[in-house]
Amino acid sequence: MVKGDCMVTTELTSLTLADAARLVRSRAVSPVELTTACLDRIDRLEPTLNAFITLCHDQALAIARKAEKQIGSGKYHGSLHGIPYAVKDIYASKGIPSTSGSKVFADHVPDHDSTAVRKLNSAGAVMLGKNNTNEFAGGGDDSSFHGPVQNPWKLGYTPGGSSSGSAASLAAGMIYGSMGSCTGGSIRVPASNCSVVGFKPTYGLVSRFGVFPLSWSLDHPGPMARTVEDCALILQSVAGYDSKDPSSARVSIPDYASVLNGDIRGIRIGVPKELRDGTSKEVDALVEQALVVLKELGASVEEVSVPITDAYATTAGNVITWSEAAQIHTPFLEHLHDYSIGVREKVQVGMVIPSKDYHKAQKMRRKVHEELTTLFDRVDVLVGPIQRTPPGTHQASVATGAAAGMAAQRSFTRPFNLTGMPAISVPCGFSPDGLPVGLQVAGRLFEDSTVLRVAHAYEQATEWHRMHPVLS
Repeated sequence: MVKGDCMVTTELTSLTLADAARLVRSRAVSPVELTTACLDRIDRLEPTLNAFITLCHDQALAIARKAEKQIGSGKYHGSLHGIPYAVKDIYASKGIPSTSGSKVFADHVPDHDSTAVRKLNSAGAVMLGKNNTNEFAGGGDDSSFHGPVQNPWKLGYTPGGSSSGSAASLAAGMIYGSMGSCTGGSIRVPASNCSVVGFKPTYGLVSRFGVFPLSWSLDHPGPMARTVEDCALILQSVAGYDSKDPSSARVSIPDYASVLNGDIRGIRIGVPKELRDGTSKEVDALVEQALVVLKELGASVEEVSVPITDAYATTAGNVITWSEAAQIHTPFLEHLHDYSIGVREKVQVGMVIPSKDYHKAQKMRRKVHEELTTLFDRVDVLVGPIQRTPPGTHQASVATGAAAGMAAQRSFTRPFNLTGMPAISVPCGFSPDGLPVGLQVAGRLFEDSTVLRVAHAYEQATEWHRMHPVLS
């Protein structure tokens, strides 16, 4: 129970991060109460969902008690102070196992924190543990040595990868925020599949230091939470230049939450027809309904075309990812037999991609960047689906052809990893079978605030983010 209130544990864990922060600041709820509520819920649901690889019960409670004491003495650090969170298990955390979902790193305990973890801890947030992930952020549903994560909305269905545990634990009310990573859609796809919010910031806005890489030039660390405002609050804490990351950008950091006022009158929205082609009837209908809401909010909406992006993005992204992944995993080749089938095959494919093909893929990448940059002279954001269909059942890695199969799947999310442009998934409804669907909003480089503002306005005009899966 909350002091002086009738709020029960299940209601505490249904709070948004922003609402929890307001209660902590006013001392209506303590960090220890929030942490205990989350840990109790994890203990009850975790055997079924498998959303965590490592839990830090005692350490989390100790940090929560410290935060409670600080806040009680008037030393409030800000919106994340005393708020329970987790990170995808590719983020280094000092003294805590960081496995990357792989048998190869099952016993790996870093002697340092990733920059994102360091910043979140400095803000007073309470780490509850490390979220389960597809192996090395690149395998299939069953690739993690810890086993597959279940979708809280429908057991037996995929939560999406590779930030699977992050999305599932948020949807299930286990935590208030998490850090995921995105190389081709690994933040936005699980967010879409679990009806939470996942934001891939502009490349270089959030430090990659201490985050195990899949592809140096495509990886984006980013926040995942239940609402756009929650993601903005996490981003505020982790964004900023970091000398330890050679790709880190020297840019001023605005107040991301301050622009979330619901006003998008005059915003010009483009809907790329190629990044909508082939969607199922249920997904297309939900996207169309979302566009109607955006128009009612005062935005203009027009269909646009991105033929070069459609032709090049998936192929270029795969070649670059696999080539760079092969170089990253070269030091571990003697352990390749311990990799899951899907990851092992992708690394092996990457090892034999000729350098001329890698350079050709980079030229294709430039063409995609030029097309989208030119398009952003006409529109402020691009809007469309995250995926063609709602989430399906769990799919095991296949013995052969995993890499070839992936290469044939055109992606709606990958173009914005290639270009580094910010993109978000926000809940936009459910299929007739009760499976979540997400809406993608993408914008110009370093105009993350605009993407957040549009996504927030849509979110607040609908009810999807207020719905929670029924879990026993």
